[in-house]
Amino acid sequence: MADRLTIALAQLGQSVGDLPGNADRMLAARAKTVADLIVFPEMELVGYPAEDLVLKPALARRSAEQVARLVAASADGGPAMLVGTIERIEGSSQVHNVILLIADGRIAGRTIKHELPNYGTFDEKRVFAPGPLPEPIEFRGVKIGVPICEDIWFPKVCAHLRERGAELLIAPHGSPYEIDKDDLRVCGVAAKRVAETGLPLALINRVGGQDELVFDGASFVLNADGSVAHQLPDWEEHLRETVWERGPAGWRCVPGEIARLDDHPADTYHAMLVGLRDYVNANRFPGVVLGLSGGIDSALSAAVAVDALGPERVWCVMMPSKYTADISESDAAECARLLGCRLDTIAIEPAMTAFDAMLASVFAGRAPDLAEENIQSRIRGLTLMAVSNKFGPMLLTTGNKSEMSVGYATIYGDMAGGYSVLKDAYKTTVFALSRWRNANRPRWSLGPDGPVMPERVITRPPSAELRDDQKDEDSLPPYDILDPILMGLVEEELSVGEIVERGFDRETVARIERLLYVAEYKRRQAPPGVKLGKRNFGRDRRYPITNAFRTL
Repeated sequence: MADRLTIALAQLGQSVGDLPGNADRMLAARAKTVADLIVFPEMELVGYPAEDLVLKPALARRSAEQVARLVAASADGGPAMLVGTIERIEGSSQVHNVILLIADGRIAGRTIKHELPNYGTFDEKRVFAPGPLPEPIEFRGVKIGVPICEDIWFPKVCAHLRERGAELLIAPHGSPYEIDKDDLRVCGVAAKRVAETGLPLALINRVGGQDELVFDGASFVLNADGSVAHQLPDWEEHLRETVWERGPAGWRCVPGEIARLDDHPADTYHAMLVGLRDYVNANRFPGVVLGLSGGIDSALSAAVAVDALGPERVWCVMMPSKYTADISESDAAECARLLGCRLDTIAIEPAMTAFDAMLASVFAGRAPDLAEENIQSRIRGLTLMAVSNKFGPMLLTTGNKSEMSVGYATIYGDMAGGYSVLKDAYKTTVFALSRWRNANRPRWSLGPDGPVMPERVITRPPSAELRDDQKDEDSLPPYDILDPILMGLVEEELSVGEIVERGFDRETVARIERLLYVAEYKRRQAPPGVKLGKRNFGRDRRYPITNAFRTL
């Protein structure tokens, strides 16, 4: 029976569906350590979340092939591996989410995920069958409890493992980033399980972007007294060897390095950077193209793109009309200069004139209104898509969550694109992120030091510039009023009355709720974007398009 173990925590990225590539990365990490055991995140072999790919029998077969490859590699007597993958139940179409202990040329143990999350972005009950309450896995005479991700978010599984003799807990995770999630993982979940069981716990999480989700890593080890023995960095791949010793009071991890995690809003900026970088690269786009209007949303989107991809892979296009202010053109030019990226100017006046002529007979007798404003936006969307189609860069959408909440966006116009870094960022968050980026250069940024946009872009009243002297506040409440109302309606699912009790005007709140509901059809057609909060538009919040319910 061992009284000392070295356990390597492999905080890695992944590629959903690339089983050979994921296995290669796992074996490469294993080759870098002489630990007794190396631990990988949940479903690291398959990638997470694999969604309905899990239902394909071929995926389970190929997973088994790569597991056999890992088993063969373990026969060299090197580190044992805790590997997350899937297993199809024999004689059934059902699939388990499993962790395998692979050691000495064999599968030496397994545990099956018991608690399957079925909320927010998670649909695991759709694709997985739950396992029974798990038993500890024995490794070198030590009983290790291996709760898988959601299994530690409720007391039952860890309590059962403790009752069945577990001496320490290792929790492979696939836990996506949300604002304030670090505190929730450590203080709200892991510390409670440690206090309840009296066992030390290691949580290993992945890093990188997968469609709308980004994983921030930030793996850690808590000792039985609740103290943090190790804290791995956020956002970066990292291999950490930890030393565990058995004493009279049980197992204890020898304290090691405590990495400093991002404060807010640096964490949110890094989430957007990682999400865009991995989406563009994984889908093999040569870069991105976006409309740079001289406004704050496009300026921040361009900054994130340059930081994520480098200035040579970011192509900005200014598309002035007769309503575009001179300072908008000069601010867009200055943004591009500060970022070091390409900027082309394509005036849309010829297309506007053509549409006026085309529609003259149909529109006769009607004054210009929203239709003409939306035509301008769609001309810009068409122009950017033409560049994307001709040269290959993905069109980056620049709208924010405040606008998308109330439908202040043009479908097939400024909503056009392949991805949006601001999709889950309220306008007030956009202001905060812009100020932060002007004062800070992100870690591993490919962009420049120093400011990335003129101060005037941040302080100037926002405008879509689709008619003379237009301001966002002509149609919407000020953002410092709008955003708290939206957060109540969207993030907290509050009623109009409950938000009014917080001091907001009833008529204003009721109007915003109505706009929120009637814009659902637009959001269904919006591109994917980085999830930042607990209720993003998409899988977190699934409302019917046709919906007569109101809370007033």
